[in-house]
Amino acid sequence: MPKIYKYRKTTDKYTTHSLLGPENEQITELCTINGETFVSVPDGVKLPVQPTAITGSVSNVDLTDDEKDKIRQASPHVRLINQRVVEKIRKRYDINDELKMLRIGLTAETSEYFAYCEECVAWGTAEKKKLGLVTSVTG
Repeated sequence: MPKIYKYRKTTDKYTTHSLLGPENEQITELCTINGETFVSVPDGVKLPVQPTAITGSVSNVDLTDDEKDKIRQASPHVRLINQRVVEKIRKRYDINDELKMLRIGLTAETSEYFAYCEECVAWGTAEKKKLGLVTSVTG
């Protein structure tokens, strides 16, 4: 399970000091809420020594479901995942097809549609889980 860190970026005359990730490892900046920047760090990745300008503000956090929800709402990464879920659905069904599925009741065609949509949503949920923003019951 990835870890979520929060910290406060600082800016001096020349530089904005941000959290540093290890070389050759990807960390994901999720969003900034009320001046606190949240970052997802994959499981097993150890952060290097951080700039002294931010060192005191860096902490690993255990988020409540409410906090995860706020981050999901503010995160451009989550918006992109949600957009990709819709794009996956649109590859097979346009908006008129979707409206039709809602009107015609339960048929083999609608069962296939709903199963495909669930598959697309499951992909999105798995992507959010990789960021540490999903528990088994949220999406």
